[in-house]
Amino acid sequence: MHYAMIMAGGSGTRLWPMSREGQPKQLIKFVDGRCLLELAFDRLDGMVPEEGQYICAGQVHREAISEVLPGVHPGNYLAEPCGRDTLNAVGFAAAVISRKDPNAVMAVLTADHIIEPVPVFQNFIKQGFELAKENPKTLVTFGVTPTEAATGYGYLKLGEKIGGDGARKVAQFKEKPNEQLAQQYLEAGNDHYLWNSGMFVWNVSTIMDCIKRWCPANHAGLMQIARAWGTEDQDAVLKAIYPSLPKISIDYAVMEPASRDHKVQVAAVPMDVKWLDVGSWPSYGQYLESDEDGNAAKSSMVRMLDSKNTLIVNDDPQHMIATIGCEDLVIIHTRRATLICHKDQAQQIKALQSEIAKNEPHYA
Repeated sequence: MHYAMIMAGGSGTRLWPMSREGQPKQLIKFVDGRCLLELAFDRLDGMVPEEGQYICAGQVHREAISEVLPGVHPGNYLAEPCGRDTLNAVGFAAAVISRKDPNAVMAVLTADHIIEPVPVFQNFIKQGFELAKENPKTLVTFGVTPTEAATGYGYLKLGEKIGGDGARKVAQFKEKPNEQLAQQYLEAGNDHYLWNSGMFVWNVSTIMDCIKRWCPANHAGLMQIARAWGTEDQDAVLKAIYPSLPKISIDYAVMEPASRDHKVQVAAVPMDVKWLDVGSWPSYGQYLESDEDGNAAKSSMVRMLDSKNTLIVNDDPQHMIATIGCEDLVIIHTRRATLICHKDQAQQIKALQSEIAKNEPHYA
């Protein structure tokens, strides 16, 4: 059977002040009154049976997510006691699913992307399922054509073709390069390098074997959790073991060494879709319609005069934001806090949020 797990555990601190501890970015109603997690869950419709649809997110957000997604079976909500990065989220889901179905093929999807058109996206994921079924030792990832020399994404160096549907062998994972390398990858073109979308398909037995070989401590803990899953000791074991798992990303822990290993094959499916990773305010601004001066706003209570390339997001319908002569700014207003920064400083919002969390936690 096909399964899918949506990773929804990120905090989204670069989207402060709208993203807060009690409202992570995947629950913000960014798109036509709907949140990113709703959009991600809807993309599973017709692709994976309901009983195979899993969510991995924090225990602290369980109630809020259950309200947004009432259709998720309670047993399919994998509640992390704390965040331990993507390797453990993936391994948690794979270990639990393999206990029920050792031959399962599993997709790992994300809760912070806007992807259109959905039917085309689903066809690419189905292609990934077929690749993983045909060759159980294949780890399938999905690549997106770079549009800029971004240093915040991983890159896939493409090798030889696999089959007749456009899939390529991944010769190497290049995780978050410096600006000079990112520019070289961009100039090389999408026949040589793609952005790593952070989405995967693989057999659960294969991914668990990879975790065992390269991260044995993580594997041991995850298997202990899986053995207790569905028993009366489930929650106690999860709470005791999960926080102790070494914290590392799936890209560093598995995908990088796998691309150099002869026992497995890493394949990339190029996705020709509109893909937007909503990881920062400037990236979200790309989704909004801009005027002739490059200004974008999410609110009717915004007025801009002689301003250029400025993004304004305002969630207070009783509050007007007006600018004169502003350029390359990000202005985010909520009832609790207001952020103003230059666009090229937007990556510093994470550090600012951390400082506020230490000194003024009410506003974090």
